[in-house]
Amino acid sequence: MKKLFTLSTLYFLLCTITASAAVSITKSGGWYESAYVEWTKQEGYSYNVYVSPAAADAWTQLDYQLVREYPAFGRADALGLSAGSYKLKVVPVKDEVEITAEAAETGSLTVVNHDRGGFAHFKSANASFNPTNGVGAYTNNGTLKSGAKVLYVTADNAATITTDVVTDSKGKKTTGVGLQDIITLYQKGQDTTPICFRIIGTVKKENLDRIDSSAEGLQIKGRNANSELNITIEGVGFDATIHGFGILIRNACSVELRNFASMWCMDDGISLDTDNSNIWVHNIDMFYGKPGSAADQKKGDGTIDIKADSKYVTISYNRLWDSGKSSLCGMTSESGPNWITYHHNWFDHSDSRHPRIRTMSVHIYNNYFDGNSKYGVGAAQSSNAFVENNYFRNCKYPMLISRQGTDVNNGEGSSDQTKGTFSGEDGGVIKAFGNFMTGEKRFQPWTASGVNNTHFDAYVAADRNETVPSTVAALQGGRTYDNFDTNPDLIYSGYQCDAAADVPAVVTGDLGAGRCNHGDFSWTFPASEDNNDAVISALSTAIQNYTTTLLGFFGKAINPGGDTPGGGDTPGGGDTPDTPGGGDVEGDIIYKYIIDQTIPAAVIDGTTQNYSEKIATQGGHIVIGNVSKVEQSTISTSGYAMKLDGDAKSGNTKYAKVFLNTPLKISDKITLICYATSTPSSDYGLSLYDESQTTKYATVYSTKKNTEETFTISVPDNMVGLSTFCICRNSGKSTYLVSVAVTGETPTAIATFQKGRADAKFYDLAGRPVTKAAKGQIYISQGKKTRVK
Repeated sequence: MKKLFTLSTLYFLLCTITASAAVSITKSGGWYESAYVEWTKQEGYSYNVYVSPAAADAWTQLDYQLVREYPAFGRADALGLSAGSYKLKVVPVKDEVEITAEAAETGSLTVVNHDRGGFAHFKSANASFNPTNGVGAYTNNGTLKSGAKVLYVTADNAATITTDVVTDSKGKKTTGVGLQDIITLYQKGQDTTPICFRIIGTVKKENLDRIDSSAEGLQIKGRNANSELNITIEGVGFDATIHGFGILIRNACSVELRNFASMWCMDDGISLDTDNSNIWVHNIDMFYGKPGSAADQKKGDGTIDIKADSKYVTISYNRLWDSGKSSLCGMTSESGPNWITYHHNWFDHSDSRHPRIRTMSVHIYNNYFDGNSKYGVGAAQSSNAFVENNYFRNCKYPMLISRQGTDVNNGEGSSDQTKGTFSGEDGGVIKAFGNFMTGEKRFQPWTASGVNNTHFDAYVAADRNETVPSTVAALQGGRTYDNFDTNPDLIYSGYQCDAAADVPAVVTGDLGAGRCNHGDFSWTFPASEDNNDAVISALSTAIQNYTTTLLGFFGKAINPGGDTPGGGDTPGGGDTPDTPGGGDVEGDIIYKYIIDQTIPAAVIDGTTQNYSEKIATQGGHIVIGNVSKVEQSTISTSGYAMKLDGDAKSGNTKYAKVFLNTPLKISDKITLICYATSTPSSDYGLSLYDESQTTKYATVYSTKKNTEETFTISVPDNMVGLSTFCICRNSGKSTYLVSVAVTGETPTAIATFQKGRADAKFYDLAGRPVTKAAKGQIYISQGKKTRVK
């Protein structure tokens, strides 16, 4: 009977364990060129996710970076799908073995193509670039271009991601390290390989390797005007966010930004500044920027600005949350005309400039103007605007032309009433067709006679293809409409134009403006905000204090970021134990490493630190987690640290080679302690290389002289699976490697180069020599854990 009870209990336990692995899908769907699935996660399991056409079982596993962990659920997004029906499968994994019997599949999910209506996909100012092949890293059917690179960017690796970029006409390749560095290498103009940067979670300014625009932040720049770059920056899923910086695009052709939030930017959220073409900005949530010094910069400066002969640009499906100056479109210096499209944007309680146009010819269709306190579309300085099938709800002045009509109160009244909303600039001309308006304060259509013959806000056409007669002219400057919208050589055809009455439902719907699933930030604007152009303090605070709920990938946490690029607020972040030694995790390897060279004394916090004396008195050995051995090439290693006098770039052979017990996993961390004996410049530090010192994986930079600094980094994607790697000096002088550790999710002790005690047979787990070993206890002997019998 006892035996039967035991077997029954065992059977029950097995059933319980098996049941706990079963995947329960809670949410799934198709979106633009992507599909997603969410499920209730179970403690102790990771997950693999696969995608297949719905009508087949042709499963392709998603990159692990697309499978993310949140506090209560898991989520995966399959990206780069062409339109069609798909299904996703979630498979639980235990001890690196898939439990296929407990997997779950979604039903059929409908994936649609992004709406590529607009000028960005029509023509190009770069004669060698064909926009019908796709803008950015994707083709027009939604899949990645042939040979495209994909780099996943997180708070942990934004400063350390690497890829090789061709940088001269002979095919020389330079390794870019960090998001900005890689993009900057494209400025050499030698490499047009499509590259897609996929943002995961929140990336802050302090996480970046650097910024090349001191005013805006991340800079995407071509070598010459309209240089083909083929760059896409896109967010993964519903919560990708850039925080504390904006994006400047200059001299670029074929750049796409999509599916992320921009919060608390430095100046402009997105600035297309100088000689750009074929730029596509879509499905982005734009929030407040940092206040500027001017009175009209309390919500930041521009949200999406287009300047200085930027042309063939599409701004679509974006949501602007209470922006102040939504979009400047043109300065006064453009040679023009420069063709721009705005469609299906949600101007959600933003104040003005939707857009504010100078010199350019702009098509504005199917946008939702929702509670705008100042004005909608504004035309000045010889511009042309075709405003088609938009929905204006409580937009104070839906359309304005500089120095006439509503802008100057029909020219009647005091100078205060007639000075104009814009400026003293000449007027442009607006053609309007098919728009719906409700709650506006004033709108004046052109009439053949009377005051509205000269004081009008727009010429309202009876038919979409009606041409504006030459008798319709701006009151100041005499500008007439160029009818670009009816000339097939100047405007695209076949675009999807919804009826104005349907625009609110379309733009706010599941396939509407902003990020996938409407993002992870919610805010409700009360009716009073329709007329308010002031900063909403609670919204501003929420934006500044926004934090992601993303935990990371299953098996690898993502640091939410701090004041130090690539990591926490304090270098080292407390991830490494203070004393070499560490826990009793089975499998930790202890390696006794005897070294004999001395290093100079240093002053730390006012106290002279003589490392040679420390070596003589401290003794000890190395507890180094996954590291089994560390060697330095050609010269003897010594003292408390390894002196690395050269770098791989200059053919240096003095490097530390790290040998591992098991290959690197994505969940591992690499911790380095180093110091420089000279005052560091921006290049002082240590770099991780492959065994032949040809591929650079990551770099940590010293910031102080004669001071130990601890850096913990996540294993870069292209180091996963390596069993050896090298540590070289990046550049500068006399950089020392004090220690190295490779640890998994459970932090173990750091590998410190201290003089070993050759006379000790056993060491305890804290690294102390043991004179009398006790039976049954675990000690370190000859570099391995041993239980004394």
